[in-house]
Amino acid sequence: MLRTHTCGQLNISNLGETVTLCGWVQKSRDLGGTTFIDVRDRYGLTQLVLNTDTDADLREAGKQLGREFVIKVTGKVLERSNKNTKIPTGEIEIAVTELEILNASKIPPFLIEDETDGGEELRAKYRYLDLRRNPIRNNLVLRHKMAQEIRKYLDGLDFIEVETPVLIKSTPEGARDFVVPSRMNPGEFYALPQSPQTFKQLLMVSGFDRYFQIVKCFRDEDLRADRQPEFTQIDCEMSFITQEDILNIFEGLTRHLFSAVKGLELGNFPRMQYADAMRLYGSDKPDTRFAMQFVELNDVVKGKGFSIFDNAELVVGINAKGCAGYTRKQIDELTEWIKRPQIGATGLIYCRYNEDGTLKSSVDKFYSEDELTNWAAAFEAEQGDLILILAGETDKVRKQLNELRLEVGGRLGLRDKNKFAPLWVLDFPLLEWDEETERYHAMHHPFTSPKPEDIALLDTDPKNVRANAYDLVINGTEIGGGSIRIHDRALQSLMFKHLGFSPEEAQKQFGFLMDAFEYGAPPHGGIAFGFDRLTSIFAGLDSIRDVIAFPKNNSGRDVMIDSPSTIADTQLNELKIKTTVSPA
Repeated sequence: MLRTHTCGQLNISNLGETVTLCGWVQKSRDLGGTTFIDVRDRYGLTQLVLNTDTDADLREAGKQLGREFVIKVTGKVLERSNKNTKIPTGEIEIAVTELEILNASKIPPFLIEDETDGGEELRAKYRYLDLRRNPIRNNLVLRHKMAQEIRKYLDGLDFIEVETPVLIKSTPEGARDFVVPSRMNPGEFYALPQSPQTFKQLLMVSGFDRYFQIVKCFRDEDLRADRQPEFTQIDCEMSFITQEDILNIFEGLTRHLFSAVKGLELGNFPRMQYADAMRLYGSDKPDTRFAMQFVELNDVVKGKGFSIFDNAELVVGINAKGCAGYTRKQIDELTEWIKRPQIGATGLIYCRYNEDGTLKSSVDKFYSEDELTNWAAAFEAEQGDLILILAGETDKVRKQLNELRLEVGGRLGLRDKNKFAPLWVLDFPLLEWDEETERYHAMHHPFTSPKPEDIALLDTDPKNVRANAYDLVINGTEIGGGSIRIHDRALQSLMFKHLGFSPEEAQKQFGFLMDAFEYGAPPHGGIAFGFDRLTSIFAGLDSIRDVIAFPKNNSGRDVMIDSPSTIADTQLNELKIKTTVSPA
């Protein structure tokens, strides 16, 4: 080893010892006859002292040093006169007797400090430098600790970690696949897995009754803060279980992670039906850190001559507690915010319940104060509250009001990142109608079992068939989702039929799985957690990028290695691929 200790290891108990450290120069301060240098590695930072008056070699070496130079130093541990209580090594310093420059460094393009001057694209281009910064490094240390605790917990419950293939078969359901051409099979392609779904079900058929994997998955879909083209799942499957077993075990995993990694004991994990989540929050992943539930007003407001309400399929609102004092400018800001194309609302109706007990709305022309009193009663509003109302098509207006609720909650400071509100959302619809293709698609995936009591509805009322499916939500983010699976060939064939597959198409795409069901498939179910999302919540981040070592940008590009990129014609020829697309 080139070093005897790390830069975060030494403390007052090491006084008088001669030690050797290696690391990067954080900063250097020349005070005449003495030079102070902060040297850093992934473990911490230690102050070095060079007496340049008495040692010409040290003086010469000290002059050459720049930021991010890699150095090796030997010296004696001394007690600092001006202690730094903010770092573990802040009581000591190293009086350097030997200094060796292991490698020089160009001046970095941004400050390698907690608060940097580098923009997002610049830091992405030099990600290997950004990873030296404490916030990013700490996120990856957090991710590592979580992965170890996941393995410890699941191993303790007899789960076995099995690696499943990365080169698999493309299937038409779900998001777009990334495809990989096969040189040895011209004109044929592998796909990168969107999840190990079929393989973990085959493991259940194989008798591996408790499986897990911390696994890379790939989806060629539009990106946002909580999506990347490649992401990591905590993928799990179990045999001979019920939905209740899965909820209990993976609620236990979540509790274990919060306790072991963050030192927090979570309270109750409430359970909510999908239908109630949509009715009360307009979202299948409601943020329950704060109340502000939806109140439907059709019976209260219709028939008064106000056409916007009278013609709406649904009139619905929220009560912003204590916001009656909002100025007209603030309300106009909210109105413009929800009218943005991303949300698409056409307007916002409001009603103030003033501190003096009077009620004042933006539609007083149509509603008397007595009628507004009925509004206030519906919302259980109190003096000082502000009622915000939207109207329109049911599904659209619920989504719009969900966005408004989250925005108002954020402005009121109700979305505290240090508060955690877990929630199970249960009994999703099995199918959802796609207007573009004019057919039903599986809301979860085509292997999800319908509720046994709803199977008969597949032929008569498919939109009301409920799935044996469940999601774990924390703070308005879906952390994990799963279902009880179909394990019977006849039912799986029926499911494919209702998804628009011909028997031949179903056999071609998924015959291997249905064939396996004929060899003693046990009842089984599972769940997959988004490991990146879960880690970002632990880290208090809105984006998953900074808990991934080398993430892609919003365009799906790695600007550090300039990928994706074109490939040579010789490679294309080997793959029997012809292209007429010229590089941009």
